[in-house]
Amino acid sequence: MARPDDHALLSVRGLRKSFGGLAAVRDLSFDIRQGSITGLIGPNGSGKTTVLNLVTGELRPDAGAILFEGVDILGWPAFRICRARVARTFQLVRVLRFMTVKENVMLGRMFGSEPVAPAPAAREAEALLERVGLGGRGDQLGAQLTYIDQKRLELARALANHPRLLLLDEWLAGLNPTELRTGIELIQLIHKDGITIVMVEHVMEAIRALCARVLVMNAGERIAEGTPQTVLSEPEVMRAYLGADDAAA
Repeated sequence: MARPDDHALLSVRGLRKSFGGLAAVRDLSFDIRQGSITGLIGPNGSGKTTVLNLVTGELRPDAGAILFEGVDILGWPAFRICRARVARTFQLVRVLRFMTVKENVMLGRMFGSEPVAPAPAAREAEALLERVGLGGRGDQLGAQLTYIDQKRLELARALANHPRLLLLDEWLAGLNPTELRTGIELIQLIHKDGITIVMVEHVMEAIRALCARVLVMNAGERIAEGTPQTVLSEPEVMRAYLGADDAAA
């Protein structure tokens, strides 16, 4: 098994996860360097979201090691990984629909990596809502937001945890061209704050704009790694996305 990169914030080694007879992740290894934006891409069903669930403790691996800041967090409960300053958004948006927008973000601050009392949490929530484009809407219920604005709310709640590592699971999916440009700019601003980001994404425009490095998965395995320009032109990646006949055409 390869040694972790000395500059890696997150190192995954020999990760495996099966559901019954289906191997969702197979002997996966990779490093995420501190301060980077890394894309995790691949066709539907390739195991990308399962990897995020394993890193954040929502699922327990069958084998392997997950090192965050050099500490093996394998088997830690999700709340402990969160308090270690790992935050995420979800492919299927998860907001507390019958709490206010501000309260949603306050919970991320009050029970996250650096718990605080309600008053400072409320002040920070207002600033984060302004940052993600929801300024002045803190008194609305989560259920009153559109799908796109619920994504913004989920991002603000993740940022309230003061993450060192932020995992975005198709956060840019479903945006129109104007919203996509705004979303790309927002991720760039978050990255400038020193937050390391891993993006599971199908929007290749965003991958090209944001990611210096991309990992490509197919059928639970890593099949390519490198710059977006390099990996997206590799025949094996084209076959994974298009099928053997179309890739050869």
